[in-house]
Amino acid sequence: MRKLVCSSFAFCFLAIVVGASGRADEEKVPLDKVPKAVMDAVKKKFPNAKIMGAEKEMEDGKTSYEVAIKNKDQNIDVILTPEGKIIALEAEIPAKDLPKEVVAAMDKKYPKATVKKVEEITKDDKISYEVLLVTTDNKTFETTFDPKGKILEEEAKKESKEKKN
Repeated sequence: MRKLVCSSFAFCFLAIVVGASGRADEEKVPLDKVPKAVMDAVKKKFPNAKIMGAEKEMEDGKTSYEVAIKNKDQNIDVILTPEGKIIALEAEIPAKDLPKEVVAAMDKKYPKATVKKVEEITKDDKISYEVLLVTTDNKTFETTFDPKGKILEEEAKKESKEKKN
């Protein structure tokens, strides 16, 4: 009986973990296995970029490819359909390049927070800014702002595990 209870508990735990991570399925894809249309579109848009890697994603029944590139000194993720249509661009930018309205909104919501990463996201000809930051009480957030500083999305991440010296 005890064995059955332990097995049932393990099965339920596994089902919860798998179900919770079911938002988008991502898998690394060797570059030679990425559809030609996807690679051609990336090379056409960024002819001098170095292709760093690729992932295949399945979300809401739709497949897309995320190709990571380095264009000059900028890291960019290009998200495309299997047919090679660019859906979105996620370009890493310096925090100093954020619009002043975004900086003001960020300072108001997260005073004295440390910015870890900023991405400028272009999707459907609309720009937004995704900011990964750590607050003074060591909480990590990924917050998306529109160019005027309005918060579009906020996600608390697992607590930051920064070393304390």
